[in-house]
Amino acid sequence: MCGIVGVVSNAPVNQLIYDALLLLQHRGQDAAGIVTQHERKFFMHKAKGMVRDVFRTRNMRALPGNSGLGQVRYPTAGNAASEEEAQPFYVNAPFGIVMVHNGNLTNAHAQKAELFNTDHRHTNTDSDSEVLLNVLAHELEKATRGTRLSAAEVFTAVAGVHRRVRGSYAVIAHIAGHGLLAFRDPYGIRPLCIGRSSDGSFMVASESVALEGTGYVFERDVAPGEAVFVTLDGSLHSQKSAGHTQLSPCIFEFVYLARPDSVLDGISVYQARLNLGQTLAKRVISMVPPNEIDVVIPIPESSRPSATELAHLLGKPYREGFVKNRYVGRTFIMPGQSVRARSVRQKLNAISSEFEGRNVLLVDDSIVRGTTSREIVQMAREAGALKVYLASAAPPVRFPNVYGIDMPTKEELVAHGRTQEEVRQLIGADALIYQDVEAMKSAVGSLNSNIAGFDSSCFDGIYVTGDITDGDIARLNEKRVTPQQEGEEDTSRLSLPNATSA
Repeated sequence: MCGIVGVVSNAPVNQLIYDALLLLQHRGQDAAGIVTQHERKFFMHKAKGMVRDVFRTRNMRALPGNSGLGQVRYPTAGNAASEEEAQPFYVNAPFGIVMVHNGNLTNAHAQKAELFNTDHRHTNTDSDSEVLLNVLAHELEKATRGTRLSAAEVFTAVAGVHRRVRGSYAVIAHIAGHGLLAFRDPYGIRPLCIGRSSDGSFMVASESVALEGTGYVFERDVAPGEAVFVTLDGSLHSQKSAGHTQLSPCIFEFVYLARPDSVLDGISVYQARLNLGQTLAKRVISMVPPNEIDVVIPIPESSRPSATELAHLLGKPYREGFVKNRYVGRTFIMPGQSVRARSVRQKLNAISSEFEGRNVLLVDDSIVRGTTSREIVQMAREAGALKVYLASAAPPVRFPNVYGIDMPTKEELVAHGRTQEEVRQLIGADALIYQDVEAMKSAVGSLNSNIAGFDSSCFDGIYVTGDITDGDIARLNEKRVTPQQEGEEDTSRLSLPNATSA
């Protein structure tokens, strides 16, 4: 999961792209990059780190031009320590192309072999995004055959990409001297939307908040299998470029990943989380009598809307019992348990007065490994809680994700192969309440009748592309980003007790 943005304007775009990346920082904090075009030449700067740390004044001055793109990176495969794998990626033929990608190719290994053996193209990293860029470049070369590039040839090339690659991909590419290309996989697994400013400039971004926060007006989502091409003079062309398409976005975007003030595929993320709180309330009532609950407390940040709605329906007070230290780095997966536990306590602190002598219902957006949940339950007890109940706005996470979220191997997932009671005992809660899978789908899906379904594979093991085997999962796990040396930070956002969505 990464954040991507592209702009075609009639004014310099370096600051605009920088601002948009800040608004998408929650989607990736490992590395950041911007590329701009000026007089048919690309200017690029990228490095490991947060946006504010990667770009200094001297870097911004070296990014001239009225069009460009950028990315904040969250690695799920390849080498997280390598700055070479930070995006954008560049290839010089045909035309010169730079590209950013959000998602994960599930057949990257096969495409890499075909690129080398048949297309005679070389990739220099382990990144599937570089594979995707070279597939796009090869298909553009085939479509043009030395002729002048037009929107028709661009769409033909994208159709070729759809035929070759599998998995999830929201893509923005810049073709030197021609324009900005954006396209989405046939299932629309990863989000992508387009907006326009008052002067006619276009922006394409992962989430609507990047448009609205930079003065652009959201126009629409890029449809599954659709390609959008914006020429440098500001003309927009679009076409469905894939065969079979269906809108089946990743439901984890609504549960956890996206900012609450975004609208994805016609669904308000905030409203989706309120709805999850409504359905979760029914589950809570069926397992814990409301008269045994004194207070509802969210585990910040993403669970707040669900916890608010749940408390309202239960008729119980909603309290902020944990304070998040925003000046401490993210809580990463640490190699040692003691280090991991200390990191959670540096990130969160309990307000004892909200726990002391009370039966508390903690609400989290999801439970992945269970380690941080166990630590937070213990913190609540140490703060004086008589009983600690834990409710998850998402169902049990039982299966790996292969579409661009760094879900661990199934053996690392606390709910895999365990009953709910066994998970409760491991976490140490007095009661554990999970959301129901179908209730989750209904709660979110009711907000847009045009959605055919969701990819909810990490909950139900059903992969929406229909082509994932155990061998594919094993191969992808070999490519997973793993913790670095003792004491170093791992960039997995799902290692957080709750990553900020602000």
